[in-house]
Amino acid sequence: MSDALEHIKALIIGSGPAGYTAAIYAARADLKPVVYTGLEPGGQLTTTTEVDNFPGYPDGVDGPTMMVQLQQQAERFGTDVRIGMATAVEFSREVGGLHRVTIDDNKQVFAETVIISTGATAKYLGLPSEQRLRGGGVSACAVCDGFFYKGQDVAIVGGGDTAAEEATYLANICNKVTMLVRKDHMRASKAMQHRVTSTPNIDLRYDTEIDEVLGDMVVEGLRMVNNQTGEKEEISITGLFIAIGHKPNTDIFKGLLDMDDAGYLLTDGKSTKTNMPGVFASGDVQDKEYRQAVTAAGTGCMAALDAERYLATIETPA
Repeated sequence: MSDALEHIKALIIGSGPAGYTAAIYAARADLKPVVYTGLEPGGQLTTTTEVDNFPGYPDGVDGPTMMVQLQQQAERFGTDVRIGMATAVEFSREVGGLHRVTIDDNKQVFAETVIISTGATAKYLGLPSEQRLRGGGVSACAVCDGFFYKGQDVAIVGGGDTAAEEATYLANICNKVTMLVRKDHMRASKAMQHRVTSTPNIDLRYDTEIDEVLGDMVVEGLRMVNNQTGEKEEISITGLFIAIGHKPNTDIFKGLLDMDDAGYLLTDGKSTKTNMPGVFASGDVQDKEYRQAVTAAGTGCMAALDAERYLATIETPA
């Protein structure tokens, strides 16, 4: 373990829209923020080809470009962006106490405030063809990418409320939506199930799973299999949406911070405050309802403001 212990005023863990927006606001408040990017610098948007719904980009922008620009904006105000991953934390329960964070298992830093922006990871089926075509027609966010398939035939996988909501969203803009549910029933609420079954251009398939995503460079079709009869069927589609849930990246905070049954961090009211003084959470790590880049950025702003106000109320430790 390294003997070098660094004292940081505002430590930001994660580098998606929430993390970089928090950094911009923290840097402008002279909090001298340090961002550790995590394993996926830029977050989920680095796997998105086109972002058409973030304000300020009238012609759209590709995800990686947008994240580079956010990083550059944060750095312009003095943010120290570092490649590295928080692997352990030790939070102080005292107001004004220092929080110990271990980076890459071998470096420890002390922070007066910590903003957690580690995001959530979309769950995928794990099929090689699905993974190969991510960004080429396979998506885990219908609200983000559905617009690109307006008037086309698409498919969605999942049986919960999110899948039902996204299926009906897609049905409003797409020609036909084939919905695959691997069981003989949906897990979604009765109200959401009714929305699905009453939407005429949703073809609901129970006991059905994906056998193969078809296409070389982009999605061209889908081979489905009935898991009861073994019967296979191919359909032509241009987009495939996976809606089987997300996993918040909160494993290292378990037992330390309050979270719900799914692992999302709980914050106090409309703030970004966690149950530990000086520790804040922003972005998808605490938002399982919206999960959009613009909402993540908004909570990143809130976290930086909450951190600034917290620091203003305490005497800075020597």
